[in-house]
Amino acid sequence: MEVVTTIRREVLTLPAAHLGPDNPLPPLRPLDEMHRVEDRDKEDLPRDMARQIGYAPLHSLLPVRVRDGYDRRREPRRLDALVIENDRLRATVLPGLGGRIASLVHKPTGRELLYRNPVFQPANFALNGAWFSGGIEWNIGATGHTTLSCSPVHAARVPAPDGGEMLRLWEWERLRDLPFQVDLWLPDGSDFLHVGVRIRNPHEKPVPTYWWSNIAVPEDCRVLAPAEEAWHFGYERRLRRVPVPVYEDIDRTYPPNSTYAADYFYEVPEHRRRWIAALDAEGRGLVQTSTDVLRGRKLFVWGRGPGGRRWQQWLTEPGTGGYCEIQAGLARTQLEHVRLDAEDEVSWLETYGPFDARPEGEWADVLGEAENRLEAALPRAAVDAAYAAWQPYADTEPGERLAAGSGWGALEVLRTGWKLPGTPFDESTLGEDQEAWLHLLRAGSVPGPPGARPPGDTLVARHWRDMLETAPATPLTEYHLGVAQWHAGDRAQAVRSWERGLRHAPSRWPVLRCLAVADQEERHPERAAERYAEAFDDLCRHRGETGDEDGSWAAVAAALGREAIEALLAVGRTGDARSVWERLDAATRARGRFRLIEAGLLLAEGRRARARAVFDAGFEVADLREGDEVIGRLWAALTGEPLPQRHDFRMRPTP
Repeated sequence: MEVVTTIRREVLTLPAAHLGPDNPLPPLRPLDEMHRVEDRDKEDLPRDMARQIGYAPLHSLLPVRVRDGYDRRREPRRLDALVIENDRLRATVLPGLGGRIASLVHKPTGRELLYRNPVFQPANFALNGAWFSGGIEWNIGATGHTTLSCSPVHAARVPAPDGGEMLRLWEWERLRDLPFQVDLWLPDGSDFLHVGVRIRNPHEKPVPTYWWSNIAVPEDCRVLAPAEEAWHFGYERRLRRVPVPVYEDIDRTYPPNSTYAADYFYEVPEHRRRWIAALDAEGRGLVQTSTDVLRGRKLFVWGRGPGGRRWQQWLTEPGTGGYCEIQAGLARTQLEHVRLDAEDEVSWLETYGPFDARPEGEWADVLGEAENRLEAALPRAAVDAAYAAWQPYADTEPGERLAAGSGWGALEVLRTGWKLPGTPFDESTLGEDQEAWLHLLRAGSVPGPPGARPPGDTLVARHWRDMLETAPATPLTEYHLGVAQWHAGDRAQAVRSWERGLRHAPSRWPVLRCLAVADQEERHPERAAERYAEAFDDLCRHRGETGDEDGSWAAVAAALGREAIEALLAVGRTGDARSVWERLDAATRARGRFRLIEAGLLLAEGRRARARAVFDAGFEVADLREGDEVIGRLWAALTGEPLPQRHDFRMRPTP
């Protein structure tokens, strides 16, 4: 009996860490992004690649907040899921976590085609912090993991080209102010999940855009892609052309063969079909292919070194096996951004399914046989035909709503009156985060200061900045205006706005903190330290007046206290740094990040034995940044002993 495609709600219960609150301080500092190319390498790059690497790289996270409030205390938690399946495949989607496909099961064989993480454990890999491993993720915005990694997206049922149903996911990407959609479609009887993707630019000017679909698969595999060369990028930030499959006498298409974490961006010839596959020792695994617009293919490996192994353990349960990633993107490398013209769009179709082929043998023979098998299972012409069949349905209005994303898209649609068929951003999705900006849009003013409460999000796009400039100049308006001006690169004017706002601000700490960051960027560390100390004093005074029933003050104190201690230690004011530390609540001081800060503070005070005792007692820095070697540097300053394995997250050779 034929089984039609169905979409249903489901609840997954996983050992999951708590996401916690976002960092309430606006991210004013330049973006901390590892994936940047050394200037010495740019001269030897193809002209189009060099141009796209230099095109509008992201310098700031604004208006997005940093997500660093998560922990590593995993306990059973319920995650909402949406399941789309036919008689051949079952895909499980997490709409509350960026629309990630957590699982893709081939039902006739019972094979899980992806690396399915048995836990939910955020780590500091996304552009804005919280990210988790496993499944298929949709990366839009700028180089790196999307800021939507751990955020909800909209989801609904939509008619499919074959008369069945599609699952549509959509959201407003805030770094580039672009709406996008992902349509999941399982034709009846098909072994392949079709995914139609569209990114639209509703603006009257070109914008940079970026997309990579990241697919986690078990790392004990061989990765096949139709290329004889690749661009190798490691954590030394060098981009080099290397041969495929053997580089430095090692076959790098086997992920366990690499020592250190690295990217291999495959140089797929123009005439070749776009595809990538990961096959186990028996030749079974997953294949991904697409229409030609999605031109890039990549392999990411963690490597067998101690740092790569430690990160693998960090992201999941020890003993559950490692993973690598096969990926597909709009450009040849993830270091590039692509121009999307005014009022234009880009779309494509990609497809995922089970694949069997011979993994061993001479590279050309292995590729030739794999391509023949792929053509037999899913002809290239059939993918193009599926894309053509999907395109008329991309504008179809969604039916039953299955999940709700943010209200930021609704705010932009209200501001502009844009018509975005297929991806409605309904006014009903507006929430507390948008209230102040909705008032600015309709009444021309920012609502009165929220007493001693922390300021909310700041919108920084040119149109919002223009509205702030003409709004009544209240302290809160000057604060938001300064943040928007800072984002635009007008630092002097931002400082003037903050200084005006400081004169009559009922709560001075938000502006003092902004001015302290400005001082640091202008290399005035003493003045920055003094402003941080004053800001923390002011915060503690207001916190004592209002209490902290919802925990918002604890989040502010942790974020501001961390920055203040680091600024004070940088200029030798250890006594003042200790004063900040002692006013943090006990729960904050017990967090791994703050245990590390305590060890640095003790070392600065000359109490080496006490600092060593912090390490000996053990701690875990939940928000340790990808590529960050701060633990190793502090350990080296404390002792000449080898770095303990539990703290070894190094992802490059030791200099």
